[in-house]
Amino acid sequence: MTGANYLLEGEKGGKKTSLIIDCGFFQGSRISEEKNKEPFPFNISSVDAVLITHAHIDHIGRIPKLVKDDYKGKIFSTIPTKEFSEIMLEDSLGILMKENKRNGKQDLIYDENDIRKAMSQWEAVDYHQEFSVGDFKIVFKDAGHILGSAIIELEFNGKKIVFSGDLGNPPNPLLKNTEKITDADYMVVESTYGDREHEHLGDANLKLERVIEDTIQKRGVLMIPVFSIERTQKILFEINDFVEHGRIPKVPIFLDSPLAIKATNIYKKNQKYFNESAKNIIRSGDELFNFPGLKMTPTVEESKAINEVPAPKIILAGSGMSNGGRIVHHEMRYLSDSKNALLLIGYQAAGSLGRYIQDGAKTANILGETVAIRAKIENISGYSSHPDTNELFDFVHNSEDTLKKVFVVQGEPKSSLFFVQKLRDNLGIDAVMPKYGESYEFEV
Repeated sequence: MTGANYLLEGEKGGKKTSLIIDCGFFQGSRISEEKNKEPFPFNISSVDAVLITHAHIDHIGRIPKLVKDDYKGKIFSTIPTKEFSEIMLEDSLGILMKENKRNGKQDLIYDENDIRKAMSQWEAVDYHQEFSVGDFKIVFKDAGHILGSAIIELEFNGKKIVFSGDLGNPPNPLLKNTEKITDADYMVVESTYGDREHEHLGDANLKLERVIEDTIQKRGVLMIPVFSIERTQKILFEINDFVEHGRIPKVPIFLDSPLAIKATNIYKKNQKYFNESAKNIIRSGDELFNFPGLKMTPTVEESKAINEVPAPKIILAGSGMSNGGRIVHHEMRYLSDSKNALLLIGYQAAGSLGRYIQDGAKTANILGETVAIRAKIENISGYSSHPDTNELFDFVHNSEDTLKKVFVVQGEPKSSLFFVQKLRDNLGIDAVMPKYGESYEFEV
């Protein structure tokens, strides 16, 4: 289940410090939507600070609700995370408003004023810039998941507690690799792909090239549901390389997502966080997100005009799990034609339309219409922004000599339990999969 939200409390000399790490939306089902409206299971007035690992909505979605419920303290993240969070929260509010209108409801979880108030309480810090809240010393380290994503390292009474957030999947064409942590005492680690291995990035690139070529040869439409931050920019980077080197025919390529367009502009603005390889490409004069054939369509009119452009063509649109956004309009229009293809390049949560299609459905209900699925459905796991089971294991393994306990979170039960057992069997580490609402005490 998504909806990352952790309360960490430390007491020293009779003084208690309370921190919230992440405050995200539950996603994937109607039950999840109702959970987002529930009161927080802790005393908001006692919270001293909120720490954010990265700007995906399952890690930031309820921050405005926290502020609406009278949280008055500071919110800390890296600079790109703050910039991404503002556009992500605004986009999320737009989706919530549309859903309320469609369902005849009035009860918004938060409004524009709550977002503005949250941003006024938000303080951006850079990687390795140490700061303190109460008796906690805090450092953000590069997680390599999306631009600005952070591993949160906290020191309390000489012991180190690490929250992984979401980690990266190396090698990344744009970002630096996940930083190593070698001396954690306690670790809260993600497990999205705790039971699976990814294909190599080189294999993923070849598969992407093949899918594009096959669809163009059939004079079809290639639809790629994309997550606005990271996955979009990664795919644009690879297609740019294909176009620049003549590896694919020139066809119209549409980035049909206002949010992804805004996010791409934030990438352009924060190139200092790129890895050296990407920086060298930029120094050579190559604009990574501007190449022949690419058209960005921020307005509704421009999006609708894509339908008038004859195939073959490529459409990248949100959302990444087909839970909403413009991709569902393209899926409704093009999924029923066998010349077309749908390429799934990211994790599809249980209960999402993307997962339903991925699992082999022959028809789908999209925007109230029953749509036959005759298009070719392709999957590429090598573009995942999450590590696979081996990368996750290595991340934990680096602190083998100091670790006392590992909390495995943010994965479906099958994935999390597999990874728990892997850590127990191979490292002899006390690893557990906490249930929602459980609390643990440990000595520091």
